[in-house]
Amino acid sequence: MSISTKTGDAGETGLIGGQRVSKGDLRIEAYGTIDELGSALGFARSICPNAGVREATKTIQKELFTLSGSLTGGASGLTQEMVDALTRQVEATESLEGVLGDWALPGENTAAAAYDVARTVCRRAERVIVRLSSDGEKVNPLALAYVNRLSDLLWLFSRLIEKEAGVDSRLRGGDKDGPSWSRAW
Repeated sequence: MSISTKTGDAGETGLIGGQRVSKGDLRIEAYGTIDELGSALGFARSICPNAGVREATKTIQKELFTLSGSLTGGASGLTQEMVDALTRQVEATESLEGVLGDWALPGENTAAAAYDVARTVCRRAERVIVRLSSDGEKVNPLALAYVNRLSDLLWLFSRLIEKEAGVDSRLRGGDKDGPSWSRAW
């Protein structure tokens, strides 16, 4: 059996249940963006020096398959516990001294920058899921909560990696006056 079925050569793909839709369909874009996020996280994990962040990332990558499956129109395996686990990780990471300082300018550290790229893919996935829901498609509300929390965590992972590497990526530097990091972003 080949992975090349040729059934998508005309620009359509199948959903769970056999329905054929355009590969440009918003639902396909939603779970395709989650797939892209999983790959971005795989790269970030492969160069991450922090064992705890690597292990958390691997768990998240596995959970993205569940999230993606829920976006195909199939049964959703997403749980409140998955969202709560991300929330706990966010709270634990942001409580570490020196992780929250200011807006960050990505690129001072390769691994941190890889997590910043993954974060932006995650935010794009969130926007696509919102559009899908706004178009009247059935979307598990936990999908939005999950990607929203995940993008926060990925930002924090980037800052943690920089902190551990002794890198200062603060946008305005340490000598600038003005408001520090804001939750309003």
